Parts: sequence; C-alpha cells; structure tokens
Amino acid sequence: MVFPSLAYKTDPRETVAWYKGVASASALPIMIYNNPIAYGVDLTPAILKELAETPQIVCVKEESGDIRRVTDTFIELGNRFSVFCGVDDLIVESSSLGVTGWVSGMTNVWPAECVRLFDLCAQNKYSEARELYRILTPSFHLDTHVKLVQYIKLAEHLVYGAPEWTRAPRLPLVGAERELVVSTVKAAIGALADRSRLAA
Repeated sequence: MVFPSLAYKTDPRETVAWYKGVASASALPIMIYNNPIAYGVDLTPAILKELAETPQIVCVKEESGDIRRVTDTFIELGNRFSVFCGVDDLIVESSSLGVTGWVSGMTNVWPAECVRLFDLCAQNKYSEARELYRILTPSFHLDTHVKLVQYIKLAEHLVYGAPEWTRAPRLPLVGAERELVVSTVKAAIGALADRSRLAA
C-alpha cells in the first residue's frame, strides 16, 4: 500500500510521476491509498486513468469519503483496478457498488462480525447486513478520526482484553474522549450479545 507524498502535497502531474516512480522501483503489486481527507492529495479517476498503463498498480484503497467515487472509478476505468473500501463506516454502501475488498481498522476488534458483514454483502444479503451494520456503525465511525489508533486499541481492550497502550507521541485517552469511546464500544458489545441470544 503506497501513500502519496506526505511531506509535500503534489499536484496531479506530480502525483502521477510519484506513483510511476515508486512502481518502477519494484515489481511488487501496489495498492494506492487514496485518503485526501488526511493527506491532502486526491487520486481522482482522471489521475488513476493516467496510471492505468502502470502494471504494478493493481488496486485502490478508496477513502475519499465520497461514496460516488466508487462508481465514478468504475465508469472511468472499468475493472482495470480492484477497488477496496478504505473506511469502515462505508462498507455496506461500497459493497453495494461493487468493491472487491475492505481495508478495515475495526476488524481488529470484531474480526468474526466484520467478516460476516463483508460476506453478507458479497452474497447480496443486504437486509441481514444492514442489521449488523447498524450495530457496528457507531464504533466504525471511530475509525475515521485522527486518533483512530488509540480508539481501536481501546476498543480491542474492551472487547477481548488486548493492551490498549500505543507508542509515543500517542497518549492514552482520558476524560470525555475516553468515555465516548468506552460507551460507544460497550453499546455495540451489548447489542451484539443481545443479537446472539435472539439467534440462539
């Protein structure tokens, strides 16, 4: 997975040159990480079209936050690139539009439930998928925050006891911010337990 240049915000011509340069340095397959919200560079369908002849680039992790981007990419490029949903709280919407994979943070917290959600979408069982998605989405929103690492680590701690601590300069969550994460995750834990009991 290859980020755009992080120190300098490239224009479209420079972005194309950056990815072609990375691709020319290795035969490894490349997933483009498109996260303009965090990194300030947007790999639009027009830019992806300029990279279509670069065989090492095989996939796009789409995290622009604009759900229309999935369809726009397919319209512009057909199936040239595999498109992955790159944000947890758009997985059902993205799946309905044809993404082939999901790069997920909260799957570290609820692996079985997230695999189940993805499989339901792949099987076009959207009614059942929506039920599970509505339970998990408040926690999935935590994956879109700048402190997603701390949020996910705390969620892992609450769900199955993993250590919540992260390396500096990240600090443990405190106060109202911590309570928001705890209450959000505990609500999902309870709802999932209720769902399990009803299914039994």
